[in-house]
Amino acid sequence: MSNQNKARRLHPAISFIFSVLFIGLAMLLVVSKQYIIDLISFNQYKPTQEVSNIIDRAGLNDNGKFLFYASQPSLESTSQFNQDCDRVEQTVSILGCYKDYRIYIYDVQEDQLNGINEVTAAHEMLHAAYERLTSKERDDFGRLADVEYDKIKNLEGFEDRMQYYDKAEPGQRYNELHSIIGTEIASISPELEKYYQKYFSDRQKVVSLYENYIKVFRQLNDKVQQLSTELNDLVEEINQVVAVYNQNVQDVNQQIDDFNKRAESGRFSSESAFYQERALIINQVAALSATRNEINDKINNYNAILQEYNSIVIKSKKLYNTIDSTLAPVPAI
Repeated sequence: MSNQNKARRLHPAISFIFSVLFIGLAMLLVVSKQYIIDLISFNQYKPTQEVSNIIDRAGLNDNGKFLFYASQPSLESTSQFNQDCDRVEQTVSILGCYKDYRIYIYDVQEDQLNGINEVTAAHEMLHAAYERLTSKERDDFGRLADVEYDKIKNLEGFEDRMQYYDKAEPGQRYNELHSIIGTEIASISPELEKYYQKYFSDRQKVVSLYENYIKVFRQLNDKVQQLSTELNDLVEEINQVVAVYNQNVQDVNQQIDDFNKRAESGRFSSESAFYQERALIINQVAALSATRNEINDKINNYNAILQEYNSIVIKSKKLYNTIDSTLAPVPAI
């Protein structure tokens, strides 16, 4: 048998092998299409120093960094951010968005809210991660998230927040929980903690940043509530005291009128009876004067608390304005 004939006999087998390899490569490209796109985006992206600093501060690992950079994150000013991020609810401030495979972050410049950009970045990175999960992986996460949700749903404002997401982003409940649990909840189930290790080298870093800046808002809100309660209690107390005071003033005035009439008509039985009743009225007037001073003190106290309340409200409003991307900065001359 010649070598030429051997070559002809091997040709169909070689052709089959190449066909299998080609099909396998095609399937691999389909399966890995997003990864290839991500890899290209990652290699093309050149982070600024501010963006680069986010990685360590937010506790991201190499995979988290990869997804973050592959989304070509951008820290943006008011006007640019509002162009890039759609606002579903005009009354709600948004700090970031994941749109068309890109991450946009509203650049909050406020020392009291140090860490808010990092938390927003990690939150949006987890949206990118969720989008890349398979159906099975999403179902597995959903089961873990349901258990966790039952533990955290009573946190202040949490259910209201989730209702907003249900309204603004129908069908994205688990997507939002994926980001919220990962960046805001310190103590979670071991299964979830293991899950988030795919994206974080130290998840507690980003949670700590969240707790530090959210504490500022909570302290202001708590102070406003405390002062509001004090003001309401004082108003009620002052109104009650004033009502009693005014009635007593009316009674004493009637006693004085009656006393003067009887004195003018000589109807006192004796001089000692006159002076005894006169002394009693003088004591009542002195007591009323002391009560009036107490009322003035209460009013002054109310005004002082009201001033503090207004100051805290203004401070709180200014702080909220720093995270409100709808407010354009004042033009510079």
